[in-house]
Amino acid sequence: MQTFHNLHDKGYKRIFRNRTLFRQLLETFVHEPWVNQLDFDRCEYLDKSFVSEQYQATESDLIYKLKLKSKDVYIIILLEFQSSVDHFMALRVLRYITDFYLDYIHSHKRVKRLPPVFPLVVYNGKKSWTAPAKLGDLIAYHNVLGKFALHCEYFTIAERAFRKEELLKIHNIVSTLFLTEAHYDLETFRNEFLHLFRHEQDRQAVSLFFNWFKQLSRHG
Repeated sequence: MQTFHNLHDKGYKRIFRNRTLFRQLLETFVHEPWVNQLDFDRCEYLDKSFVSEQYQATESDLIYKLKLKSKDVYIIILLEFQSSVDHFMALRVLRYITDFYLDYIHSHKRVKRLPPVFPLVVYNGKKSWTAPAKLGDLIAYHNVLGKFALHCEYFTIAERAFRKEELLKIHNIVSTLFLTEAHYDLETFRNEFLHLFRHEQDRQAVSLFFNWFKQLSRHG
């Protein structure tokens, strides 16, 4: 029998490997000006993982390569499924990025400069996300070293941080996914799914979402 994490792991990775849903995630929930300049039509999913063995039971990852002003950028999505909040998440993100960059250097022998990376943590736990997003907030007397202090920050999407009314105004697949996880009731889901079925042009994306929901339903 599949565990709850395995269902989320496989389901979320399958969902966000769809370009429509990946694009909805960024354009709807990452309010940064450069997001609207990304070339989603040419985005490329990389079939790699840099999650350490210690966290493979509670974390999954996805990596996309996109063009931003004709330059390559990488979007790293860390899917956090554990119910508790890891206070040192920023340190884990730093380790992930360095592992990614070391692999990048290994596979690009003549590279002299590294591409930009945007680390995004998606959290679906019930507890509020309270972990510091900045590495410096984990280091005592961080500013004492001035410009030599370490800097790393990740972007967080905590599903339960969004109010039901806020998600209901969006009307896309990712907002319905968050509604299902954070504010589930059958009538709301039925209405939102009917709206998606009538208006969403990417039928494969709708099917992926509904199949994910059916799998969770079967396992209680």
